[in-house]
Amino acid sequence: MGIILGIDVGISTTKIVGLRDGKPSAPIRITAADPITSLYGAFGKYLHDNSLQLEEIDHVMLTGVGAAYVKNDVYGVKTSRCDEFIADALGARFESHIDHAIVVSMGTGTSFVMCHGDKIEHIGGIGIGGGTLQGLSRIMLNTSDIKQVSELAMQGNIKHINLLIGDISAQPLPGLPMEATASLFAHAKNDASREDIACGIITMVLQSIGSAAVLAAQGTDCRDMVLIGHLSLLPQCKDIFPALEKLYNVRFHIPKYSQFCTAIGAALAYGKKEMK
Repeated sequence: MGIILGIDVGISTTKIVGLRDGKPSAPIRITAADPITSLYGAFGKYLHDNSLQLEEIDHVMLTGVGAAYVKNDVYGVKTSRCDEFIADALGARFESHIDHAIVVSMGTGTSFVMCHGDKIEHIGGIGIGGGTLQGLSRIMLNTSDIKQVSELAMQGNIKHINLLIGDISAQPLPGLPMEATASLFAHAKNDASREDIACGIITMVLQSIGSAAVLAAQGTDCRDMVLIGHLSLLPQCKDIFPALEKLYNVRFHIPKYSQFCTAIGAALAYGKKEMK
């Protein structure tokens, strides 16, 4: 068998990965002005970077909100589709090797998908994600470059922005240590530095996502959360999610190819009932 391409088509960003003999390889990410440009650009770059001919691609599997704009086969290669939530779960399960988890897909907003073996169910989401981070940064820091915001945040002090339990109580509250957040941005001053504001924005977005994931797990026996999407690459994840693990007695996992899990899942759906 040749290569199955899994392509996660966003509104402006496309992620593509090849699957050969059940193994993903050479994932890439392309950003362009619109989904069609980013899709075809990613496809062409994938062929070029991997010295591949079009005939070596057996099938193309599309997913993501931008896939709706693609009506025909891509470059004449037989093309099918997979529901995005299914692709999230298939890719996260494959990369994390965890069969029972809530997949937390951190895109423009955030979706939650319960994965329990072959049972996959979209259980909700929140309108907080990368779009929130970019929008607030654009207003407050005059930039929407997530990498730049992350670098600023690494120099900031969250104690200058968030109100902590230790700020309002002389001793820990039941289940809440002194360093736990009492209120996001409640400690911010009108002369807060750019570094502190950046730290506050990223912390707010990631903490909100993590807390919502924990709430989504209430009433279930699931204690594992698999984080996927571009935000999972933020260095702040290494501090924020372990703190939430201790607070809520859950486990957050970030797979190796976390930002490409949806594209991997689309490729894995080839030949399965999830394929459209």
